[in-house]
Amino acid sequence: MPALGVLTMELRIEHAQSLKDKRQVVKSLKDRLRRRFNVSVAEIADSDIHNSSVIAVAVVSASRDFAAKVLASVDEDAAAQLGPMLVRCDIEWI
Repeated sequence: MPALGVLTMELRIEHAQSLKDKRQVVKSLKDRLRRRFNVSVAEIADSDIHNSSVIAVAVVSASRDFAAKVLASVDEDAAAQLGPMLVRCDIEWI
């Protein structure tokens, strides 16, 4: 049975003074995660707020165990890159 996992990350980008500052952080994160983990990434909320963002990362796999490992690796990598900007992460299975 295929597994679809979605990791939702809430970010607080306190140093961002404009949407341009925020876009730099969000684009860097999205590009890095796509390149390193071959996942789908999108900003799904707070796109018009300059110091907040909600990012979704999706992975589809034939194995739920493999998908869970990928999402755990994405979570670890994002936490290392973002530090205290990463406020919260949740995983949902569809």
